[in-house]
Parts: sequence; C-alpha cells; structure tokens
Amino acid sequence: MRAAVVTSFGGPEAVEIVDVAVPEPGAGEVRLKVAAAALNPVDAGVRAGVFGGAGRQLGLGWDIAGTVDAVGTAAAWEVGDEVVALHYGMGTALGSHAEYVVVPADAVAKAPATVDAPHAATLPLNALTAAQALDLLALDPGQSLVVTGAAGAVGGFAVQLAAHRGLVVTGVARPADEDLVRSLGAAHFSADDVAAGGVDAVLDAARLGERALAWVRDGGAFSGVIPGAQPASVRGVRTDAVEVSADGARLAELVRLVDDGALTLRVAETFALADAAKAHARLDEGGIRGRLVLVP
Repeated sequence: MRAAVVTSFGGPEAVEIVDVAVPEPGAGEVRLKVAAAALNPVDAGVRAGVFGGAGRQLGLGWDIAGTVDAVGTAAAWEVGDEVVALHYGMGTALGSHAEYVVVPADAVAKAPATVDAPHAATLPLNALTAAQALDLLALDPGQSLVVTGAAGAVGGFAVQLAAHRGLVVTGVARPADEDLVRSLGAAHFSADDVAAGGVDAVLDAARLGERALAWVRDGGAFSGVIPGAQPASVRGVRTDAVEVSADGARLAELVRLVDDGALTLRVAETFALADAAKAHARLDEGGIRGRLVLVP
C-alpha cells in the first residue's frame, strides 16, 4: 500500500510517498481502509522534527474516515462498517495518511450519517482536543469562557461545544472572522484583548500563553493545547494543557452532535494522497479556514 512518511526532517519536500506492507490488526484492533484523512499542524511539526525521531521513518496523519477492512480478535466491529477514528500517531512508523491503518477498536466510532468522508475526517483530532480541553476547565453552565483562535479548527469546535454546554463564550480571532465565530455560537467577539481578570476561564487554541492567562479571574482556569507548554499558575488560576487521547465512546458523542447539526465540519480543500507534499505546502502558507484533507 502507499503511505505518506518522512525519513528526514524539513519542509514539504521532506514528505515521501512509499510502498509498504498492508498492516495486520492484532487482538483488540481493527484495520481501516482510509477514505479520507485530515492534515493537521501536528503533521507539519512531525515533518519538521519538532517532536524528534531522527533516523527512522515517521508516519503522518491522525484523523481517519473510512471503512472497517479487517478485525482482530475481541474487536466489536464488522467488516464494512463506516467509521471515524483517531490514530494517536506520535512517533509511529505509519499514520493515517495511507491507504490502510490499524487502530485500537475502542478508538473507533460510527461515521456521521449526514456528511461525506472528507468532512467526517476533520472531526476526530480537533473535536476530541476541544472536548477534552473543556473537560479540564470543568466549567458550569452560565460561566464565561474565552476561546482564542476561535475561527480555527480546534477553536471553532471549542466555541460550538462550549455554547452547547451553556457557557457564555467570547471568541478571539481576526476581525474578518467575526461573523463566522458568532455563527458558531460565540456571544461576544474580540479581535484584540479581553479585560484583565474578566472571565472564568480561557481555552487557548491560538497559543497566546501568558497574554491570555491575564484575562482569567483570580481562581479561574486556563487550558492550552500543547502538553507541557501552558504558562505557570498565577493568582490561583489552574493552568493545564490537553494531551488528546483516542476515545471511541467520546468520539461517538461528537458524531451525534454532527448529525444533530450542533457541530460544523469544515473542509478547506482536498488533495490526493500522492500530492501530500503539495498539501503540506498549502498548510505552511497559512490562512486556512477548515482542514486540508487527503484522499487515497
């Protein structure tokens, strides 16, 4: 099968398409035939060597929309099931940017019934990150939350999920994104700063760090999206950062929200798997609203 990998670090030109053996599922695993797989900033980080791994092959891709192709023992899925899944890809030799991928059976959920595979492929990594970051904040309905990067993939899901939970959301993004952010459920919008100490919590999808921490009231909460990179606690503010984990049951809840119309899936552009390097080049250009998606 074909897969996108890196064997040396660099720019988009470092992405290679290689021929490798089709992986076999073990106990509690399933093999998925990939119909679509989103490209995320973490893939660019792997490609550039941000996470290490020099001297060996590293797979790319975390999101999957596809079909169950083979089932290991004790895996409660059937061949032909249309599914989505998160492949925790850090440091693995193969990721979801491939024709087939093996994942734990409990990382899988039925695919949304209301969208196509490219749109479904934008859900797992970014929506699970947003949902798990909100869990860290542990806010009650009616409390106030600032989401930075509110027009982005993680930030957009965070705005929608927070509004669905009854939180009062302020979205921070570029001025041109105000209509989008408000359409996602933000009650308030800012293209600049928020009043110091004015909100119960911040979900910092734009990685503003201490600048955004200053907006949280004494004793509030702050969640970043890069593990270990959150600012130090001040004024009794709890600071944490989400490390996303595969969770099929939680992913199934998010799928239901998609089918109910409560979550919006955004595809910016699709590329053939063979053009993975071109997709990386487009990602590096920035200014994307939605996700780039690879289609084998």
